[in-house]
Amino acid sequence: MARKGAKKHLKRLAAPTQWYIERKTYKWAVRPSPGPHNMKTSIPLIYIIRDYLGYAKTGREARKILNEGKILVDGRVRKDYKFPVGIMDVVSIPETEEHYRVFPNRIGKLILHPISEEEAKIKPLRVNNKRMVKGGNLQLNFHDGTNHLVKLSSLTDDTKDKFKTSDTVLMKVPEREIIEVLPFEIGAYVFVVQGKNVARVGKIVEVRHFPGGWPDVVTIEDKEGELFDTLKDYAFVLGKEEPKISLP
Repeated sequence: MARKGAKKHLKRLAAPTQWYIERKTYKWAVRPSPGPHNMKTSIPLIYIIRDYLGYAKTGREARKILNEGKILVDGRVRKDYKFPVGIMDVVSIPETEEHYRVFPNRIGKLILHPISEEEAKIKPLRVNNKRMVKGGNLQLNFHDGTNHLVKLSSLTDDTKDKFKTSDTVLMKVPEREIIEVLPFEIGAYVFVVQGKNVARVGKIVEVRHFPGGWPDVVTIEDKEGELFDTLKDYAFVLGKEEPKISLP
């Protein structure tokens, strides 16, 4: 008889390599709940509390901390221990005044980067696509699976085309207010989120388009002047000349 519905279990050996967890100590791992990020670009919240930060020794202790509402993700209390926390998400612990942003490191593992309280109120969101919806609104779909509605009536003729795919929107959290739009253009400062050049940074010097449905390729120059290529979908704009947020 065929399986009905999605898988509910996950073995540790089959868990994404991006997770910093022990592989052979136990058999089973926590499978993330369906949510903002996919499984390969996120990690369950319980591992953030127990394995990354060390605030709990067991899963029961970690779930108790979450049930007491002591952990915030993007400024909102999260109690689901399976909640997926992904790239550019902000994890806050008000009691200890700690704030962290999730980044991939040079080997592709997800890490926590300490940030200030002021920076924790800002979240960069990459515009994956956009579309028109009922009511004359523009829906922006972001890299973390969330979306945002922009009323075209609130935009002038000069700003109607300011939201483009691959651009980055700086969002104020948890209010979900747009602060600034960082365009994907030559000279933009980008952070590579996937691929063999993951976690490298630099400025865009060229964007190459290929016919036949092949993905676009971006050439980036780092601070040492070295050029490297990556897919356009892997380049995350974080500023125009310098990054708007701190980097690991």
